[in-house]
Amino acid sequence: MSNESKNDYLSKIKPRYLKASKLEKEKILDEFCLICGYNRKYAIRKLNAKNPPKNKYEYLKRGPKSKYDHPDIEKVLRTIWINTNLPCSKRLKTILQIWIPFYPKYISDQTEKALLEISPATIDRIMQPWRTRYTKRGLSTTKPGTILKKHIPVKTKQWDETKPGFLDADTVAHCGDTVAGMFVYTLNFVDIATGWNEQRAAWRKGEHGVLIAIQNIEESLPFDILGFDCDNGSEFLNWHLLRYLSERKQPNKFTRARAYHKNDNAHIEGKNWTHIRQYLGYQRFENIELVDMLNDLYTKEWNLYFNFFIPYVKLVDKQRVGSKIIKKHDTPKTPFQRILESEQVSEKIKSKLRKQFENLDPFKLQKHMSTKIIKILNVVNQSKKCEIKPMNLSTIINTYSQKEERKKEPKKERRKTLLYDD
Repeated sequence: MSNESKNDYLSKIKPRYLKASKLEKEKILDEFCLICGYNRKYAIRKLNAKNPPKNKYEYLKRGPKSKYDHPDIEKVLRTIWINTNLPCSKRLKTILQIWIPFYPKYISDQTEKALLEISPATIDRIMQPWRTRYTKRGLSTTKPGTILKKHIPVKTKQWDETKPGFLDADTVAHCGDTVAGMFVYTLNFVDIATGWNEQRAAWRKGEHGVLIAIQNIEESLPFDILGFDCDNGSEFLNWHLLRYLSERKQPNKFTRARAYHKNDNAHIEGKNWTHIRQYLGYQRFENIELVDMLNDLYTKEWNLYFNFFIPYVKLVDKQRVGSKIIKKHDTPKTPFQRILESEQVSEKIKSKLRKQFENLDPFKLQKHMSTKIIKILNVVNQSKKCEIKPMNLSTIINTYSQKEERKKEPKKERRKTLLYDD
């Protein structure tokens, strides 16, 4: 008798056994042991056992009922989480307060209240099935510029991190698998105090083209440049940039990092991954038309999206306790919020930024960004004859769920084939 047949038989006689008298139970028990071949004590346990729950939600849970088990809460969380490029729970809690007023669909008052009160730990529990990881690496294209090293001093921890205007700079190479030939670079700048970031694209990394991009970035910054720090690449260590920063009425501090010490530029190195690579990837951009397309994206939607609607945390304290390093961070804030809190920025600039913020919608910005990124990647993939189609939220979710189902499938045995020669 198969196990399935035994279980079917058990399900039929169990209700009768539980309602029967003592004498009737003995007869049913004798019959059950005889047919299934069970030990008498084991058969009694099988007949008296409680029915297992059909799903995990049928388990009784102590304490009050959860406030966050409504499907609308998970849906809104997942939508905003994907649109903000999968941030951590602490940043997502701050993002919810900024993004929920712009949510395109109706949210009930009860759902909105729950989303505003939800804790980072609860967000982690809800979003656990949707977490993904990235493990990509890029190529280094930094070539040392030895001529000006004596003129540009090496300094670390030299900036006043409470005062806007001290910039960290780096270049991101869209070179693909090889650095040979000509391709597009992205100049990435971040203000250490506020986290305000600006990006510009340049063809190659020649001195003249990089200087024009830096001048364009300086015009769009909401504050003046007070200091400039970079790595030892030749695109920054050149006479053009040295004269531009030093030969002015109020010369800027121009410093460089130590060679082979990436942590000296930790602020910008992190932005290279979160602000460039996660959106544009590691493909090779060798079409000169992409420079204008990238700059149109960077100046119109990109910087508005990251500076007004994406918060980040700052390291407040770091201590070594035995073999562990304990780090403390402040609450997540957007660069826009940090500028409003800064006493070094004038009220005129703050009011201008407030008016700009009132006319922005993060969901529209993200949608326009996605459209332009797809156009850029289609130009990149023209030679490969493959087209990238836009993906909405449901497509991303279905793709992810299909991958998870494939992981659960048992691996099929490979069939051995014999090849015979005629």
